[in-house]
Amino acid sequence: MDNAIDHAPLHHDGDSGIGVVVCHGFTGSPHSMRPWARHLAAQGWSVRLPLLPGHGTSWRDANRTTWQDWYTEVERAVTDLRRHCTSVYAVGLSMGGTLALRLAQQHPDLAGVVLVNPAVTMLRWDAKLLPVLGMVLPSVPAIGNDIAKPGVDEGAYPRTPVRAAASLRRFQAVVRADLPKVAQPVLLYHSANDHVVEPVNSEIVLKNITSADVQEVVLQDSYHVATLDHDAPRIFDGSVDFIRRLSS
Repeated sequence: MDNAIDHAPLHHDGDSGIGVVVCHGFTGSPHSMRPWARHLAAQGWSVRLPLLPGHGTSWRDANRTTWQDWYTEVERAVTDLRRHCTSVYAVGLSMGGTLALRLAQQHPDLAGVVLVNPAVTMLRWDAKLLPVLGMVLPSVPAIGNDIAKPGVDEGAYPRTPVRAAASLRRFQAVVRADLPKVAQPVLLYHSANDHVVEPVNSEIVLKNITSADVQEVVLQDSYHVATLDHDAPRIFDGSVDFIRRLSS
């Protein structure tokens, strides 16, 4: 795997009627999702991997954005794919999974969703203080590169933008409240050892969505950024099988 950090978005037009929106996580960038996006594109599918506003530059830029900005970007990708695709899927890591869930809530005709360690709540005791902290403290040390595989860098910000994190927390509340609206097929991967997103996040998703077609896969050999970790090939191949089955 090429470890050179590349924050650029990925835009690929395939030769089939299948389209996939790939959503990266909070303070991350397309770098953490690029191998997965390329694997999906290699199937002949159209793929959009946008760079979310305020990401891939400086954490200070993230503090100037909100969850509405991030969601607008991935929704724009869905609109773009619908111009020439008969079925559109959404896949995402961490907050990218939250964005994918929101797409499913807002677009009932979305064909399916693949989630990796989705983030729909924050259990840290200080999470509720984020709106106040954001007024006096622009950033805090980040917990990045939660990857079991040695020598891999996800290219995330070295600090967590507090105002942006407060907006993320508000977004999570919106998505949690609307989880019953998710009725599409769902494939959910979650790591047994995730030091960023607590396991209860996946439990909340699985308990509250109304999908009849749900697959849960526990990843034993990866930490939070599983898309760059030991289980990445399993995620890539499993998502292809999932989409092929639904599109057949």
